[in-house]
Amino acid sequence: MPNTHEALDRWIDQHFDEQVAFLQQLVRVPTDTPPGHNAPHAERTTALLKAFGFDAEQHPVPEAEVRDYGMQSITNLIVRRPYGEGGPTVALNAHGDVVPPGEGWTHDPYGADIVDGKLYGRAAAVSKSDFSTFTFAVRALEAVARPTRGTVELHFTYDEEFGGELGPGWLLKQGLTKPDLMIAAGFSYEVVTAHNGCLQMEVTVHGKMAHAAVPHTGIDALQGAVAVMNALYAENTRYQGITSGVPGIKHPYLNIGRIEGGTNTNVIPGKVVFKLDRRMIPEEKPAEVEAHIRAVIASAASAFNAGRGDEGITVDIKRLLLANAMTPLPGNAPLVDAIQKHGEAVFGEKPPAVGTPLYTDVRLYVERGIPGVIYGAGPRTVLESHAKRADERVDLDDLRRATKVVARTLAELFF
Repeated sequence: MPNTHEALDRWIDQHFDEQVAFLQQLVRVPTDTPPGHNAPHAERTTALLKAFGFDAEQHPVPEAEVRDYGMQSITNLIVRRPYGEGGPTVALNAHGDVVPPGEGWTHDPYGADIVDGKLYGRAAAVSKSDFSTFTFAVRALEAVARPTRGTVELHFTYDEEFGGELGPGWLLKQGLTKPDLMIAAGFSYEVVTAHNGCLQMEVTVHGKMAHAAVPHTGIDALQGAVAVMNALYAENTRYQGITSGVPGIKHPYLNIGRIEGGTNTNVIPGKVVFKLDRRMIPEEKPAEVEAHIRAVIASAASAFNAGRGDEGITVDIKRLLLANAMTPLPGNAPLVDAIQKHGEAVFGEKPPAVGTPLYTDVRLYVERGIPGVIYGAGPRTVLESHAKRADERVDLDDLRRATKVVARTLAELFF
């Protein structure tokens, strides 16, 4: 099939300006989550795909379900490309929702500016880039290889940042799709076959407001929250002794990413709320991890209250997210082998098959017995892409090469 692979590469080169313009249009429609008003991006994506002859099925998640979840609108998309009886159904999934841009940008986060061969913008790397990678890989496949069996499905979803349950999880639960294999949006040269799990919790520390001139009449919720947070941060030292056997994954870790509370400078804080993120290696059991975190918080609160009688803090804990780790299914071998083979041909070196400390939507497919891997446009490391940081970018050479690898991989799977 060497001639086919070369022809796929040529088609992608010939249409690459069009691919870049497609990505720019996707980046220019904001999808900040929160607030999570993502239906307009799905509408724009549908229109852009229509110009290529791709009909995108729109699957809106009921409004009440979305709002109870903490978002505003979700319309997931499926593009089905059937080629004939026999052969696998292969899904290609990328998510359009992103974290807000934040501060420190030197480029418009929704400008999709191209400077020195890099396209800048929020989601330029993770993962609107792979809306274009997967779309143009399929277009190349159909223009050059013209498969006569199997099916490709494009899954463009809008709930990765909140955990995926209303993105691919919702499509799978509704019985709208059940592929044989799947590839999810990537973020580095690697073929990712496993990833961490994630537990996110909201912790509310209650005290009693008081005037700052008479602090002894109140209970300082912020002091109590600091004691609890210090106990949680101390866990990170212990985690360094818990190592994973999965290449690419080191050990668990915990982060407190958001804190708010108090009413004014001259008021003893009566309530403080913080949110924590606990990454779980594949070997850990989520129920045990959650139980331990709750015990650490309870112990720290009890220690803070010691000697205060009835005048202590109280703590409420709410689980926000529990995303299981992804472990490899034996059936992913055809994907791993094909991507490594064509990655080596296109990049000049064989991409390693490893785990990642991130968590992704792929786990939702794997949990239902659908073998999957993570591969797509991205730099050598996630850090280089500035994903979730200022000046997120994708190198256009990486975008072009990843598209060739995916197109070649699809051609191999269908012949």
